[in-house]
Amino acid sequence: MDTLLAPELQSLIDVQENPFVLIDENYRIVAANRAYCVTYAMDKNEVVGKTCHEVSHRSPVPCHQNGEDCPHQEVFRSGQTHEVIHTHFDRHNRPEYARIKGHPIQGPGQYRYLGEAIFHIANSDELDCEDLRMIGNSPAFLACLDQLTRAAESEAAILLLGESGVGKELAAQYIHRRSTRRNKPFIAVNCASIAESMFEDELFGHERGAFTGCIGRRQGLFELADGGTLFLDEAGEIPSNMQAKLLRVLETGEFRRLGGTDTLRADVRLISATNRDLLEMAEAKLFRLDLYYRIAGIDLVLPSLRERSGDIPALAEAMLKRITQAGAPRCKLTDDALEKLMRYNFPGNVRELRNILLKAVAMSSHGIISAAHIQLGGHSSTHNHAPSGTLTSVMSKTGMDSSHGSSIAELEAHHIAELLISHNGHRRNVADVLGISERTLYRKLKHYKLA
Repeated sequence: MDTLLAPELQSLIDVQENPFVLIDENYRIVAANRAYCVTYAMDKNEVVGKTCHEVSHRSPVPCHQNGEDCPHQEVFRSGQTHEVIHTHFDRHNRPEYARIKGHPIQGPGQYRYLGEAIFHIANSDELDCEDLRMIGNSPAFLACLDQLTRAAESEAAILLLGESGVGKELAAQYIHRRSTRRNKPFIAVNCASIAESMFEDELFGHERGAFTGCIGRRQGLFELADGGTLFLDEAGEIPSNMQAKLLRVLETGEFRRLGGTDTLRADVRLISATNRDLLEMAEAKLFRLDLYYRIAGIDLVLPSLRERSGDIPALAEAMLKRITQAGAPRCKLTDDALEKLMRYNFPGNVRELRNILLKAVAMSSHGIISAAHIQLGGHSSTHNHAPSGTLTSVMSKTGMDSSHGSSIAELEAHHIAELLISHNGHRRNVADVLGISERTLYRKLKHYKLA
């Protein structure tokens, strides 16, 4: 052991600011710096001699035997630096997310070691938001969490990309709470829910008398978010006549309220989100290319639920706990119910999982949710299914076409009405199923007199 603790090796470890540990080929810790010992609440004499997986993973076996990408195994195999994202357990035995960078280190003689530097990403309680918690241990989730954490350290505008229901607002809240603006406002707005005529008023506010019926001054979202973060969800729905005005504000930080003459300033960090291809929209002249580059300083893709299906059990458990805290009886999923969820494709992602569980809780008895209580909304459980909202699929399901007495408009109206019933009136969920924006759905509801 004296050879292993040669002065040059200990000096190398002690100068590291982050937790750093030296590990031999048998997973044994031979040296650790103070930051490592503090992180895992152990004295240096306690740490040395234990296996790395024993200390950080609370596991009797190496992490690769639990299906994880093991830096120890890869560094000793290749002799190259290897970086991974892992779930460790802190001094209070709570899960925390960490980026691990493993380095090959040559010791005296023929000794070879793994030098492992640990960079904290987040504790589990840092992932709490108002409605839900970001939960997962899958490689796709951990990699995404690391990207969000790095992006939070920047002041650049961020564009969150991903399918509807993946949790883009949760991600935006996480970025805000990890940024230097954490003690300032976080203001969120769904661009698809604002009428085009009201968009400028929502963003910039108005002065008294700015328009008919206006009886007082109103602050806009930019003003309310000053010093903090403004989150624009469904950014692809920003009206074309507003895109130039938004671009100017982002470039100058200056704006005027409707009906006002004073130039105001707001220091706002912008996070936008969309499930649409903005570059494709720009080619079709539906979205300004210069605005795209302004809001996409950093673009991050959030994984779909089917890309991290291994997180479904933990997500379902947390959601059931949150649902039952709201007054519903405590519920537990049976193995067959969980298996049914794991086989499902989840086109509506995490939001759809929550809706499925809400219905299952209402239908279950004695706190037990079986497979029979899991209603999957008529979506196919396989990939590459056609969107259920297309007219072709509606007509094929009903065995009808426009030449047999029902117009396309009547078919569409009937289908939307059925979706509203099956989704308990949740318009956003219906819009997701139809593959359209909420604004487009609102227009259809008004047109068909369903609103």
